[in-house]
Formats: sequence, C-alpha cells, structure tokens
Amino acid sequence: MSTPESPRPRRSGLRGFGHGGPSPWTDLDRPPLDEAALRLDLLRPGALWTSLDVVSGTGSTNSDLAARAKDGAPEGAVLVAESQNAARGRLDRRWNAPPRSGLFLSVLLRPQGVPMERYGWLPILIGTAVSATLDRIAGVRTGLKWPNDLQAEVDGQERKLGGILTELSGGAVIAGLGLNVSLRQAELPVPTATSLALAGAETTDRATLLRALLREFAELYGEWTAAAGDPHASGLLPAYTARCTTLNRPVKVQLPGDRELLGEAVAVDGDGRLVVRTPDGTRHAVAAGDVVHVRPQN
Repeated sequence: MSTPESPRPRRSGLRGFGHGGPSPWTDLDRPPLDEAALRLDLLRPGALWTSLDVVSGTGSTNSDLAARAKDGAPEGAVLVAESQNAARGRLDRRWNAPPRSGLFLSVLLRPQGVPMERYGWLPILIGTAVSATLDRIAGVRTGLKWPNDLQAEVDGQERKLGGILTELSGGAVIAGLGLNVSLRQAELPVPTATSLALAGAETTDRATLLRALLREFAELYGEWTAAAGDPHASGLLPAYTARCTTLNRPVKVQLPGDRELLGEAVAVDGDGRLVVRTPDGTRHAVAAGDVVHVRPQN
C-alpha cells in the first residue's frame, strides 16, 4: 500500500510572501515598490524613460548607473533602490536611511543638442521638478536651498527633505535623488532633517510620488533640451528662482579652500551661480559652496 506524500508548503503569489529571503513586509507602513506596475505606467513608446529597475538594496544607485553608462546604456534608465548602504550626497557626504523609508533613485541622461557647459543646470532642473511635484501631490510647500537641497518648514524651522547629486560617466549624466518620505522623528540622521510624513504630507505613497516626479521631470527636461539647455528660453531659471529659498536673505557661504563669504543672496545668474552681494556692495558669483541661511539681526 502506498503512503500519501506529505503536502508541499503552499507558496503565496503575493509579493513579499512565500520566498526564501527576508520579507519586504517587515514594516507594514513601508510597503515595497511594485516594479512591474511602475514599468507599465512609465515605460511607453517615445517616452523619456526606457528602462526601470527596482532593487532591494545596493551600495549606490549613482555608482550602479555610472557603470551602465560606461557600457553604453541608453538615455532614460531609472534605477530605484529600497535601501542603500553607500549613498553619497554633495561634497561627498555619506548618509543612510531605513529600507523603504524614502525614494532613493538615479536616472541616466544623455541630453541631445545641449552644450556640456549647460549640464550644470540638470540638478537645478531635477530639484525644481521634485519641488513642484511635492507641492502638488503631497500638499507640502517645499523650497530649494541653493543649489538643490529640498526643504520644508516644520515647527517654524527650515528642514532638509532630500538632496540631489549629479555626475558624468560614459558621456552621460547620472542624476541621483534621495528623498525622505516616512522617516520618523527618532530615525532622523541629523536635527536639521525632516520627512514628508513629519511635514504633514497628504500622501506618503512612494509609488504615487515616484510616478508623478518622473513625469514632471520628463516634461521639464523635454522643454529644456528643446531649448538647447538655455535656462531663459526653457523657462527653467524663473521657475527655479520662484522656489529658491536662498534668495533675498543673508547668507554665509563656505567656499573651497576654507574661505567664507558673508552677504545677501541677490540672484541666480545665467550659469546657475549664486550671486552674493557683500556689505561693500561687491557682487560675487559663487559656482560651488556650502550655503548657510543666516537669521537677520534684530
């Protein structure tokens, strides 16, 4: 007489269940992104975005896409990580965040017909697109500290929501974005940081935010490339200055070489530089530096 076989464990078809690895549903407030659904919505014939990958973890999405660019990857690749352990910010600062607590992504761009000297406008363009998206979709009033730190006001104080880093690789521009979405107070890396959740966002659904910001960026990018990267003709400069929280206020700029510049931020010029007027009336155009907003003296 044959003995019945022991029933095999049933594997669920739901994402995050029935697999051999750790479940991405360890925090129910932070569900994983659905790669297939994002591809279906964003990868369309003739659209900017040509590929989209979501990985559970990596060192740096910028580094990964930079390697693809050297191998000749086409424009429009999007790489999203649920977590990063070697993420880099401006001035080579390092940061990390709990898995699925934010949007951590990079895009690969090859701006056709745009002179390389105008590539410096790309981080400003991305910042403008993300800020506009968050205002519209998340209901959070955001601004950009020059050049492209995303900020929101929480309890009367400016706090950093995210940042942008661009670099050249294989003739392409790799643009990375880190955006704090659901970070809790105890998880903030520094007291000057915040998240969309802490800023009272109407939604912290990362898929909704990701779709919206990629579409917003694609639209602005198309206008910018059609104008050969001209910040005036494309409308990028006025769009950015309307969101730049650094303008018309006292600033302290930490310059390369341990130099410091004190004055009032009065403009952003046609090259994307911050124009600072010192007390003697001299105007200085700053191409790179760390800006601190200074409280006016009473």
